[in-house]
Formats: sequence, C-alpha cells, structure tokens
Amino acid sequence: MNWSIEYYSQKLEEEILKLPDGLLARYFHLTDLMLEFGSNLGMPHTQPIDDGLLELRVKGKEGIARIFYCTRVGKRIVMLHVFIKKTQKIPKKELKLATQRMKEVLSDES
Repeated sequence: MNWSIEYYSQKLEEEILKLPDGLLARYFHLTDLMLEFGSNLGMPHTQPIDDGLLELRVKGKEGIARIFYCTRVGKRIVMLHVFIKKTQKIPKKELKLATQRMKEVLSDES
C-alpha cells in the first residue's frame, strides 16, 4: 500500500497552492517523494518537531516555507499548517496552531 496525503482543511490546501511558484514546485517534488518513500525523508527535507509533529522544509529562491504534518494509521500523511518562514526559530503561534490541529486529527482516530 502506498502513502497518501490529506489536508486538515480545504482552506489549508488552497493556502499551500498559493505558495510562490518556486516553493510550490519544490513542495510538489517533496510530496511526490513522500508518497513513494514515506513521511520521513530526513534532513534537509523533513524534520521531527515534537511528539508526532513533523515539518516539511521547502526552500526556493522566493524564500522558505514550512508545512507541519503528522501521520495516521494506514500510511496517511495529514498536512496541518503552512507558513512562510522569516526567522531562525519557529514562531510559537505557528507551532501552537499545528499542535492543536494534530491533536484534533489524531483524536478522531480513537
């Protein structure tokens, strides 16, 4: 069984599709790899953040984007939150929103 990618919401999917062209192309390339090889591509593409939360690290000439995601039973990757990175550290509000969404998604499983 292959991996699949889902989105927390339609709005999130639309936000991702509005990324600048270079970042969007990189996102599609990395998600193609995730569908084939799984949710953890390793650095510099993916990185575990905290307790089941991971980040997809998308870099292009337009800047840097981060997409937080988690995995669910059945080889399902759920994209939770996207933001354009402007500082070295992950802003607390971005991390908090992604963590909240992950808890919501995973609570539906039980």
